[in-house]
Amino acid sequence: MIRASVLAFLLDAVLVVAFAATGRASHDTDVLAGLWQTSWPFLAGLLVGWVVVRAWRSPVRIVPTGLVVWGATVVGGMLLRAASGQGTALPFVIVATLTLLALLVGWRLVARGIRSLRSRRGERSRSRDVARRA
Repeated sequence: MIRASVLAFLLDAVLVVAFAATGRASHDTDVLAGLWQTSWPFLAGLLVGWVVVRAWRSPVRIVPTGLVVWGATVVGGMLLRAASGQGTALPFVIVATLTLLALLVGWRLVARGIRSLRSRRGERSRSRDVARRA
């Protein structure tokens, strides 16, 4: 359980940094030079979201974990960007909101689908074993 929580948090953090790096690269800026400046507000929002929803308890759940983590990442990130003098233009807010939704909730949807497939395969395998024994 602890390992899954740590991996989920690290995946969330990597996806937030990837979002920031992609944004910096799309504006023809030096990605590495300003990556921390772009990333830290969203990483702080991510951390707040994890604490608020106690995401370590069920890190892969979409509701409430994924949605709360996503919301806190976007809102916290934008508030911290504004407080630190970074841009929060409406187009950026829209792009960040949708991109972070796809990333932070998206991987959880994929994980849910994989779990569902594995569960179905396990059920089929068990039913075949029962049929063979009969």
